[in-house]
Amino acid sequence: MMTMILLTGGTGTLGRLLVPRLQASGNQVRVLSRQSHPPVDGLEYVTGDLASGEGVEAAVAYAKIVVHCAGSAKGDEIKASNLVKASVKSGVSHLVYISVVGADRVPILSRVDRAMFGYFGSKFEAERLIRRSGVPWTTLRATQFDELTLTTVEQLSKLPIVPVPAGFQFQPIAGDEVAARLAELALGEPQGLVPEMGGPRAYPMTELIRGYLSARQMRRLLVPMPMPGQAAAAMRAGANLALDRAVGRRSWEDFLAERVGTSSPSLV
Repeated sequence: MMTMILLTGGTGTLGRLLVPRLQASGNQVRVLSRQSHPPVDGLEYVTGDLASGEGVEAAVAYAKIVVHCAGSAKGDEIKASNLVKASVKSGVSHLVYISVVGADRVPILSRVDRAMFGYFGSKFEAERLIRRSGVPWTTLRATQFDELTLTTVEQLSKLPIVPVPAGFQFQPIAGDEVAARLAELALGEPQGLVPEMGGPRAYPMTELIRGYLSARQMRRLLVPMPMPGQAAAAMRAGANLALDRAVGRRSWEDFLAERVGTSSPSLV
C-alpha cells in the first residue's frame, strides 16, 4: 500500500533533487509550496505557508512521512513549530529534518552573532522542537551544498574588491549526495540524530573564491575581513566543519567544472 510523503521545500535546491528519489520509491509524494502549481508526473502540490501556519494542517493531512527541507536565512524555528503542531495533530509516524553542521556548536549569544549567524541558532531550535515533539524523528546535519556555496562566491565576485571573512573554512558537499541519503533515511525507520555529512575536504574561503575566479577568468582583489563575535570565533575554529565525516565524493573543483564549463580550475 502506498504511503503519503509530504515534502516541504520541494522546489528548493535540495527539494528538487529529493523529489524524484522519493517518487521512485512508489509512494505518493506531496509538495508543500507557497505558490500554487499544477500536478506534474503524479506529483501533487499543495499551497501553504509554514511561516504563518496557513494551510499547513491541510497539507500534512494523511501524510505518514514528513520531510522538512524548507529553510531560510532566519525563522526556521517558527516554520518547524507550525509543522510540528500539524504533524502531531495528524499522527505523522516519521518526521525527517535536514539541519546544518555546526547548529549545536556555533553560539548565538549577542546581536552581532544573531545578525551574522542566526541561521545556525534557528536550525538548532528547529532541531529541539522536532526532538521534543513526540513524533518519531530523524535529523541529518550536512555541510554547505556546492550549489549554495557557488551562489555565495558568485555574489561576492561581483564586487571589485571582495571582502573575505578571515580564517573561515567551508566544506562544500554535493546536494544530490545529501538528497540520496535523506531519501534513504525518510524511507527507513526513525533514527534520531544520525551521523553528519561533509564534503570531501575543507577549503579556506579564499580558495573557494579563487577557484571560481580562475574558472571564470576573472581578476579581483581579495581582502581579509575580521569578523567580531563568539559565533565568528567558533567558525574560525571550524565549528561548521565535519572533517571526521568527509563522506562526500564530488569535489568543489569537479562541481565548478560542471557548472562553469571549464576544466577543473587551479586553486593556487
